[in-house]
Amino acid sequence: MKDTTHPADLTLHHVPVTWGDRVAFRTVKFMRVFADAFFSKRYGHRAVVLETVAAVPGMVGGLLQHLKALRHIRDDQGWIRELLDEADNERMHLMTFIHVAQPSRLERAIIMIGQAIFYNAYFWLYLFTPRIAHRIMGYLEEEAVVSYTQYLAEIDSGKVENVPAPQIAIDYWHLAPTARLREVVLAVRADEAGHRDRNHQMADDLQAA
Repeated sequence: MKDTTHPADLTLHHVPVTWGDRVAFRTVKFMRVFADAFFSKRYGHRAVVLETVAAVPGMVGGLLQHLKALRHIRDDQGWIRELLDEADNERMHLMTFIHVAQPSRLERAIIMIGQAIFYNAYFWLYLFTPRIAHRIMGYLEEEAVVSYTQYLAEIDSGKVENVPAPQIAIDYWHLAPTARLREVVLAVRADEAGHRDRNHQMADDLQAA
């Protein structure tokens, strides 16, 4: 599990350098507009819907890295396991927030449609340009850190009730039995910051290769 005792670096931002970086950055900012318009400050519901999408890239990347390692008959340098672990971590975010905010029928429909579109788009993107795919994920995770920081601010201001943490979150992050939603958001934000940093690093590694 992640160490949540140290605050995540909330200021880290990869400044776009290449044309691929700029495409990735603008794509993510474009997607953010729709997320903000639909969810506004319903951060629990935002987390449920977006985490269903966030768990896709790691699984896609792990699959394609696995096939690449087989084709080239070489070691994967640990990327397969790391990407699959990322996907599973994002899935646990979803399993946690489903106890906080139950999605409506409309949101469930959006989940199904969004996952179908995003899976296929990301699959082909990763197949042909894995560097840009990882850069997009780095920028998406930057936005996730921002969203969870805003969620935390709503909790601290009393606008969102600081309810008891779901048991699944207590078990997964080894939180105190008395932990509340605030501790869960801090743990999830730390995870997202780690995914942000690692995906940007993977993009850099692919660019240098």
